[in-house]
Amino acid sequence: MLRESSSPSDPQTLVLNALGWLLSEQSRAERFLSLTGLTPDDLRGSLGEPATLGAVLDFLCSHEPDLLGAADALGVPPETLVAARRGLGA
Repeated sequence: MLRESSSPSDPQTLVLNALGWLLSEQSRAERFLSLTGLTPDDLRGSLGEPATLGAVLDFLCSHEPDLLGAADALGVPPETLVAARRGLGA
């Protein structure tokens, strides 16, 4: 697991950590790429863009088991991931 000793306060850092969790399981990663229309190269090239980071959070928030799994792995309440979406301004 990717447990953090303390939750990151920066939404971008939180989302990048969540993306790491998301991509750690092949079927979940494939579902993310399929639903977003991103290719692996697109994803790599747009990691810092608010739209891509927002897509990660939208993906997690649209499927509660993923949201709960990511929150647990990151050691944050699910609400923190939901709030990060607003913090990105995307």
